[in-house]
Amino acid sequence: MFSRDIGIDLGTANVLIHVKGKGIVLNEPSVVAMDRTAGRVLEVGEAARRMVGRTPGNIEAIRPLKDGVIADFDVTEAMLRHFIDKINVKGFFSKPKMLICCPTNITKVEQKAIKEAAEKSGGKKVYLEEEPKVAAVGAGMEIYQPSGNMVVDIGGGTTDVAVLSMGNIVTAESVKMAGDKFDVEILQYIKKEYKMLIGERTAEEIKINVATVFKDSRHEQMDIRGRDMVTGLPRTITVYSDEIEEALREPVALIVQAAKQVLEQTPPELSADIIDRGVILTGGGALIHGIDQLLAEELKVPVLLSEDPMDCVAKGTGIMLENIDKIERKKIV
Repeated sequence: MFSRDIGIDLGTANVLIHVKGKGIVLNEPSVVAMDRTAGRVLEVGEAARRMVGRTPGNIEAIRPLKDGVIADFDVTEAMLRHFIDKINVKGFFSKPKMLICCPTNITKVEQKAIKEAAEKSGGKKVYLEEEPKVAAVGAGMEIYQPSGNMVVDIGGGTTDVAVLSMGNIVTAESVKMAGDKFDVEILQYIKKEYKMLIGERTAEEIKINVATVFKDSRHEQMDIRGRDMVTGLPRTITVYSDEIEEALREPVALIVQAAKQVLEQTPPELSADIIDRGVILTGGGALIHGIDQLLAEELKVPVLLSEDPMDCVAKGTGIMLENIDKIERKKIV
């Protein structure tokens, strides 16, 4: 049995794994439940996510990646090893090649940490590629042509904005503002306005079911439960779309600002292409309601949401693995 090459979207919120010839075989949250006293891993992925905010003192649900980079090396390695064992791609005599995505502005040290974690978890040769580039490939953009393509990849920890041409990034910007930060902003808003504490999972449910970032484009409401900060007792309140839009106005402005900066630095010929082709949105954070309308209004160019935005990076790794010889020739690592 030979090993298969695998592509990994090592995200702050989710890890997706693409196996050559099989497609996306794994999509699980980047969460590890550890027993701190015994120092061992209890659960990884979805099972660990269910424990977030619900564990006794000695068990901790950890997210080993923060803002798209490794915050806890050992836990990341344990998580990767668990996922790679789960999909069972290692051969008896050979190890798989791995292609891993990372944000555009990570340091050499952070790149080395990702490579080491992947090698220790069973990779023979590890390639790193920049996330917006891989996302663009996964979204079906023809980035190897001499024309401008702009992608805004809103993940869990970072938003990467890039203009690509001839298979390379021309201008790029990365901001540590994405899906997870939206959850935090919602959580803080409820705490400030209603003097009520809610958990991360409730904040995420509000983001999915009620939130919008484009004024007056959604009118939903939702009952949520939490703990009253004054009485300390459980309490239920109703939240509405327009107040969540207000809560998210500031963080979303940072993403808009990053997109504007990238457009300002783009050569005029490529800017003309972007007006024709539009901007493609990828990543799980792109699913937040109204983000396409907001960016279209602010940037004055068409903005399109890609098909399956959450899977774009993983799909892109698959396409790039098919052309691994091109990458080897370029020696990007």
